[in-house]
Amino acid sequence: MSVRTRADLDELPAYVAGRTVPGAIKLASNEVSEGPLPSAVAAIQQASAEIHRYPDMGVGALTAALAEHYAVAPERVAVGCGSVALCEQLVQATCTPDDEVVFPWRSFEAYPIITQVAGARQVRVPLTGEHALDLEAMLAAITPATRLMFVCTPNNPTGTTLRRDELTAFLDRVPSDVLVVLDEAYFEFVTDPAAPDGMELARERDNVASMRTFSKAYGLAGLRVGYAVTSEPVAAALRKVCIPFSVNALAQAAAIASLAAQDELRTRCANVAAERERVHRALVDEGYEVPGTKANFVWLPLGERTAEFSEHCLEHKVVVRAFAGEGARVTIGRPEENDAFLAAARAFPR
Repeated sequence: MSVRTRADLDELPAYVAGRTVPGAIKLASNEVSEGPLPSAVAAIQQASAEIHRYPDMGVGALTAALAEHYAVAPERVAVGCGSVALCEQLVQATCTPDDEVVFPWRSFEAYPIITQVAGARQVRVPLTGEHALDLEAMLAAITPATRLMFVCTPNNPTGTTLRRDELTAFLDRVPSDVLVVLDEAYFEFVTDPAAPDGMELARERDNVASMRTFSKAYGLAGLRVGYAVTSEPVAAALRKVCIPFSVNALAQAAAIASLAAQDELRTRCANVAAERERVHRALVDEGYEVPGTKANFVWLPLGERTAEFSEHCLEHKVVVRAFAGEGARVTIGRPEENDAFLAAARAFPR
């Protein structure tokens, strides 16, 4: 007799990470090509002398730094092993098999995976024809069984961003017992003054959680540290379902140092935004359909030609993230990396 596992795992979609191909430029995982901030590297080196000790299980120093940075009580902050771990914890903390999780689709590919693993029911809401979140359709999808809604802005992988007024109007109509999670992994790259700031909304509303990460703009993807600001009861629930010691000591030290380096961060993000606009403009000039993006990537809705485009780019030593039958997401890298991608895109037969 073999060991029995859950039957529904056979139907569970696998999370697909961006490929790393030796000798090729990787523009598949939305990493920041510049690497971690220098102060974070120094903090990691110093903290490495103490890695024979367990990390602070309560993540006290980082929690306090985040609370001060966002002007909230520490009790309203929860830290996790990357924002994807917090996504999972949020579903675990709010849902049973009788409950539903509503999210846009396509969006962050972990949403359906973590919902199914937690045993809750998933409700996928299609994007608009402009590749944006359809908030009216998401409202229509709410039922008495809805416990949680993921709202990804900028949306991954399309890069589209909500406006403050439309998100506020949406939240006004969401039942107060439904938790709305604003997944803002790419918030630091947003340059639109009309875009929402989830932290402001989380301070004002008990059923809103603003979730961000140190993996993207801060360049700490390999250390896995994310955080959420929400109401005290929700933050407490997140801590209850957190795996002990899941945020390692190096991650905590690097995140604290990164948070203190806001001037460096702003310069980095401004450079990324400038390159993003350059790449977007060049692709549009070449005749590609590319939605407006405020993240550190662009989305090419290529449909059935997605796999062909991905392989074409790989032949030109550029790795992009292909979503079969839908489109390709391409990270904004250094200028020379972006130039290599644009050369590949121009050479793609259309």
